[in-house]
Amino acid sequence: MPFQPPFIAPTFHTDPESALDQVRAIYAQQIHHLREAMQRFVAGESMPGRVRACYPYVRIQTESVLPQAQLENAGLSYGFVASAGRYETTLTRPDLYGNYYREQFRLLLANHGVALEVGTSNEPMPIHFSFAEHDHIEGNLPPQRRAMMRDLFDLPDLSTMDDGIANGTQGFDPASHPLSLFTASRVDYSLHRMRHYTGSAPDWFQNFVLFTNYQFYIDEFVKLGHEEMNRRDSEYIAFVEPGNVVTRRVGLPREAMDSLGAPPPRLPQMPAYHLIRPGHHGITMVNIGVGPSNAKNITDHVAVLRPHAWLMLGHCAGLRNSQQLGDYVLAHGYVREDHVLDEELPLWVPIPALAEIQVALEQAVADITQCKGADLKRIMRTGTVASTDNRNWELLPGNEPQRRFSQSRAVALDMESATIAANGFRFRVPYGTLLCVSDKPLHGEIKLPGMANQFYRERVDQHLRIGMRAIEILRSQGPQRLHSRKLRSFDEVAFQ
Repeated sequence: MPFQPPFIAPTFHTDPESALDQVRAIYAQQIHHLREAMQRFVAGESMPGRVRACYPYVRIQTESVLPQAQLENAGLSYGFVASAGRYETTLTRPDLYGNYYREQFRLLLANHGVALEVGTSNEPMPIHFSFAEHDHIEGNLPPQRRAMMRDLFDLPDLSTMDDGIANGTQGFDPASHPLSLFTASRVDYSLHRMRHYTGSAPDWFQNFVLFTNYQFYIDEFVKLGHEEMNRRDSEYIAFVEPGNVVTRRVGLPREAMDSLGAPPPRLPQMPAYHLIRPGHHGITMVNIGVGPSNAKNITDHVAVLRPHAWLMLGHCAGLRNSQQLGDYVLAHGYVREDHVLDEELPLWVPIPALAEIQVALEQAVADITQCKGADLKRIMRTGTVASTDNRNWELLPGNEPQRRFSQSRAVALDMESATIAANGFRFRVPYGTLLCVSDKPLHGEIKLPGMANQFYRERVDQHLRIGMRAIEILRSQGPQRLHSRKLRSFDEVAFQ
């Protein structure tokens, strides 16, 4: 028999706060059971059986379907189910997702008028996902005892962590439909991956994310972050760097979590930096490095945090003779030659430009450069961006890529933007791209060390400020407008 904590019977709630409190109680009980059992196992004790803990779930049963006119009048794109039936999802980390869960619960109650059922699911909680931020218990075990873990504890099961719901490929279960794009174990998996790749606790990530492929942008973001911390009137309250190193705004007291951070001996693969605003409404910036594999990897994981938008700021090759080094490119379409998402998102799926993001980016360029009308068009071109996984595409025999890029009407080429946009589309996260032309390989203008360094110094500060200004514009619109119907299918999960 499994060694489990005492069973907590399902309860029914018509108030989002009481439902969330029950989720917290079940999660706390289950996680405590795992951690205590692991401590006993490390101390050399024998377990009374296979140790098991399970995630809490939330479920609704509805016989009503909201009229389309009612949804359109309310401006809702989430917070309701598509048809009558039973809907459920497992939940994790209510300490991190509390505000998010509360809002999803509130909308379900308001839109369907049925009670939320909260209980303990049958989805096992892997032991690795029970460790606290600074726990390294497994590393203290001798090899023989470590080998016994799989016989006594549930380990991560990839069959419960795929993206079938998000991809629309999950097998149809007439008895139960998903409420969320991600199961609890899939969320926990990504939270642990984020910590590994970015050097940051997921708790620090903000609702607006900037991705870049150059360290120059990060250097400028760090400088701006520390400048904000020296301003008593800054809207930001903290700046967090890899290793969870926290700098509070001048005049604010340090908090308990601040003391846990320390600069890492070396930067992680994709370091993340966070300008914190109350309610997670600040800005996170991640240097994803070069290539579509990194771009897919990090967005696969950041998506579980349900950000309000992510934007790509980086450099690109200009493909048109009329472009100048330093010109901006606002992507309104993508050629996907990155090949990393072909299995999850077929190439025949269009990746549309999102009006709210496009307008915000164009307005931000105008605000920061002070250019308008024809002057704005001279420094910023709107067009198709091609993303390739072959950094040396120019060297291919016959230069076949050049013909394809010409046929697609592409105006710029990089290695990450289409991947970030496609994963935004796949995970229903609003996305956008603003690139800066750093070379023109088709016209003999390639990057040279001295020229490149001067170009970066002149353009990076302005480009970064444009991205931050775009986020200010998007933030002022509110999440309900950003999470529009454009990214949601006709048979969509209720959770945003």
